[in-house]
Formats: sequence, C-alpha cells, structure tokens
Amino acid sequence: MNRQLIQSYILLVAVAILLFTVPVAFTLTDQLRDDTEQSLLREANTMAVLLGNGTSSSCQALHDVARAYGDVQATPTAACDPKLRTPVADAALTRAVRDGKPTTDWGSDFVWGSHLTVTVPVEGEKAAVRIVFSTSDMTRRLWSIWGFRAGLAVLVIAAAAAIGAYAARRITAPLRELNAMASKFSDGDLTARSPVTGPPETQTLARTLNQGAERLDTLVASQRIFVADASHQLRTPLTALRLSLDNIADGVDDEFVREDVEQATAEVVRMSRLVNGLLVLARAEAKVSAAEPLSLGDIVAERLDVWRPAADERGVTIALGGSTADGRLLVLASPGHLDQVLDNVLSNALEVSPDGATITVAHEARGDEILLTVRDQGPGMSDAEKSRAFDRFWRGQGLTGRSGSGLGLAVVKQLVTDDGGTVTLADAPGGGLVVRISLRASPKSGG
Repeated sequence: MNRQLIQSYILLVAVAILLFTVPVAFTLTDQLRDDTEQSLLREANTMAVLLGNGTSSSCQALHDVARAYGDVQATPTAACDPKLRTPVADAALTRAVRDGKPTTDWGSDFVWGSHLTVTVPVEGEKAAVRIVFSTSDMTRRLWSIWGFRAGLAVLVIAAAAAIGAYAARRITAPLRELNAMASKFSDGDLTARSPVTGPPETQTLARTLNQGAERLDTLVASQRIFVADASHQLRTPLTALRLSLDNIADGVDDEFVREDVEQATAEVVRMSRLVNGLLVLARAEAKVSAAEPLSLGDIVAERLDVWRPAADERGVTIALGGSTADGRLLVLASPGHLDQVLDNVLSNALEVSPDGATITVAHEARGDEILLTVRDQGPGMSDAEKSRAFDRFWRGQGLTGRSGSGLGLAVVKQLVTDDGGTVTLADAPGGGLVVRISLRASPKSGG
C-alpha cells in the first residue's frame, strides 16, 4: 500500500509538472526562434537599403557591416558592388527577387537546422542580400531552457517521492499496528491489542478488533477451563477402573475370566489414550500458547531417552542420523508441542517395527526451515493409506492388527500446522515409512 500511495503522489506531481512546465518551455523556445528571426530580418533589411542606395559610402558601410556581422552574401548592382560573396541561385533567392518579399529558411522542419538563412530583396533592383546565421548559440540556449526545467522536474519529483514516503508511512501506520496485532494473534498471543490511532475509520476498526479480541480471549479462557476440568473428570474414573480391573485380575484363578479382564484392561488403556488424544487436540485447536525459539536437538535427545527403554524391550534400536548432533538449531514452536509430536511419531514407529529393527531420527537445516525425519523399518503404507493417515480415528495396521486410538497422526498434524510447519509421509528406502516434519527455523538459530 505504501508503494501505491508513493506512486500515486509522484504521478500527480509529474502530471502537474507536465502541464505547467512543458508549455512554458515550448513558449520560451518559440520566443527564442521568433526573436532571432526578427533580428536577422531587421539586419538584412538595413543591408538591402544600403545596397539599393548605390552610393560609394553606402557600399562601404554595407561592406563594413557585413564583415562585422559574419556570413553575409549580396548580389552586386550596377551602382554598388560591396565585394561580398554572391549568393548561389536557389528557389529562395529566385522567389525573393521575383515577389519582392523576404524569405526565411531554418534548415529543418524539427526545431531548426545548423543554419538560419534569411534572404531580403533590394527594392527596385534584381538583387538581394542574404544572411547565413549559425544556430549553434541558439541550440545551447535551447538545451539550457529544457535542461534547467528537466533538472528542476527531477528535483521536484525526488522531493515528492520523499514527502510521499513520509506521508504514506504516516497514513499506513495505524494499519501496520493492526497487522502487528493480527500477527501476534496468529502466533497465539491472545493478549495483543491495537492502539486506537489514526483517522476515524481506522480508530473504529481498531476498537472493533480489540472488542473481538477480548471476546475471543474470554472464550479461549473458558475452553481452557473446560479442557482442564474434562481432563480431571475423564482421567480419574478411567484410572480407577483400570486399578479395579488389575485387582480383579490378581484375585481370579479362572483362565477365561482372567483373559476377559485383560481384554477389558486393554480397552480401558485404549480409551485413556483416546481421551488424552482428544484433550491434546482440544488444546491445539485453542492455540493457547505462542511459538518461541526451542532447541530441537535437546528435545530430540530428551524424548529418545524416554522411548529407548520401551524400544529395548522389543529389541528395537533408536538411532540418531544426519546433523542431529548440532544443538545450535532452534525452531519456532509452542512449548510442549514437539514433545507430543515426537511421542506420537515414535509410538507409531515402535508399534510397526519388527524385533531387531532400527528407528532413525534425524534433522537438518534447509534455509529458513529445519527438516525433522523419523524413519522406521515397518511394513510402510500404501498411497491410499497415506492419504487417510492424518484423518481422525483412522487406525493403521500394526504388527498385531489395528491398534492405537487413531488420533496420533491427527494430533501430529494439528500441532505442527499450528506452529507454521508441515508434515508428510513417504516411503523409506529399503522399506518402511518416513515421517517428514518441516519446522520454521528461528532467526536466532546458529545452524
């Protein structure tokens, strides 16, 4: 918008210069042309009168004037020979002598040529006087007229651009404030407010947005309270139910009853995971926290330390690859988001990995992005499965059949997207699946 305002201001000034300066320059050019022509005609008429007088003093005077003036040509008469160069017979000379009227030749249809030729007939004689005047001095004056105005126009336009830039910044300052507020909102800062400044229209808009922000902050606060209450109210009975089933299993000797109790316990565990996943999604959709620079290397190392014992029980190796050892890489993410992302991705990778397999975690800097990858050696996914993998409640095929809550990858996508990143699935070389997570690099990152 600033650029458009500046361009409009410069265009307005340029049009004003064009309308007022250019006509003046043309008028001065025409005046220079007319004054020069009239001056030469007066001089030529004077010389023609001297040539027509025929006296010796007139001839001498004509000779002296012509020598002082420059290139003057004259047709000798019977009574006077000024000893000047006789003009070459041409159409202008013939017409001047025949019609008894002076002729003027500028040498060019565009402005003028290199010489101005004025031919004046001698009254009562078949003779004429011709002055050939160099226009070099006129050309210099012409360049002076137009050059001065062109330079002045450039200075005025430059000043207009500077003034326009200042005015545009003043005009758009309230809009930039509103944009800054919107950017903070998009990053999860619901406390952001815009100052009520500028013209009445932007003041009204700022008040409306601030009121909407207050209402949104209140609604999000209410959702936070609901999520916290739901977390307590749902987890507590599920935990109690699982403890009760464990107690029942410990006190039952019947194999069939024990099997039923274990199956019920597994369903309770799955329901707990489902509740946890729904609560995570609710928090993510509420965007209750703002992104900040976090060390990706530290987060990866911490989560791998948590998951290695579970992997060791299965004989699965979790390895680091690529440039994960570079702890200087900082990503922009909300606190806790990457932990949950890695937990869900590693949980899925461990679920599909056969005994003795390897799960490889790596990340590398790519310009203003950082790519985090998790590669497993499981059965992989078909293209149809990849297209549905991020749908809520869709469950893939693990080693023991369909398992999990079906919210793992949906949670991953929601959290990564909220932090301004992307997540995709691809086939791993040699078999398996690669989860590629692209994150925003922090400007403070040293990698």
